[in-house]
Amino acid sequence: MTDIEEILSVKNHRTFEYPKGKWSYYQEWNRALFLHWKIPIEILQELVPEQLNIDVLEGESYVSLVAFTMEKIRPKHLPAIDFISNFDEINIRTYVNNDNKKGVYFLNIEAQKKLSVFIAKQLSGLPYEKANIQRDNNTYRSNNLLKGYHLHAQYEIKEVLNRKTELENWLTERYCLYVDNKSSIYRYNVHHKEWVLRNLDLKQLNLKYIIGKLNLTNKPDFVHYSDGVQVVAWDKQKL
Repeated sequence: MTDIEEILSVKNHRTFEYPKGKWSYYQEWNRALFLHWKIPIEILQELVPEQLNIDVLEGESYVSLVAFTMEKIRPKHLPAIDFISNFDEINIRTYVNNDNKKGVYFLNIEAQKKLSVFIAKQLSGLPYEKANIQRDNNTYRSNNLLKGYHLHAQYEIKEVLNRKTELENWLTERYCLYVDNKSSIYRYNVHHKEWVLRNLDLKQLNLKYIIGKLNLTNKPDFVHYSDGVQVVAWDKQKL
């Protein structure tokens, strides 16, 4: 049994306080690949709702592809159900900062299982789509036939980073996500212990994600891997 109180007690790495009220969902983001690109802010401004402030570090804005396995996702008082709660996921995200709450905004989000896509869309309002995803210990493959997106990555997981740079913290330690449902913007607050990152050696990479003028077909500027984090999440809040 996961010790939720112990997860919640570790919070010195956060940059803002927990929201009011009790947490509502538990989930795990495991075996995560992080691919990061510097992207001109002008491209992102066409993709991000104008109510959200694109975050920058030293004048640079970023987009990341995060490919991982979601596991044990469940509402607070219910058990996880493996065939729904466990699935591979890929999201394309950029970085925003509203009310001094640094978070992420998804430009695209895909999941492996049709039923999980349906339930996740209903519960979260996130624009999940079905993709054909397979992975093993050193390969991650995905095809989104509807949009023509694909990812094929072969990699070797390397040593743990003893100390993260300012940029590595900036990209990973994000404790909310923003959702646009066309009429309103919502914030979901989340919490987990600090990401433990590893170096990653990309042996092969073939990808295509073209979203507006954003063209992710080239080698990322840098990459990371993490064994994962245990996450608690709160209900959405309207901005």
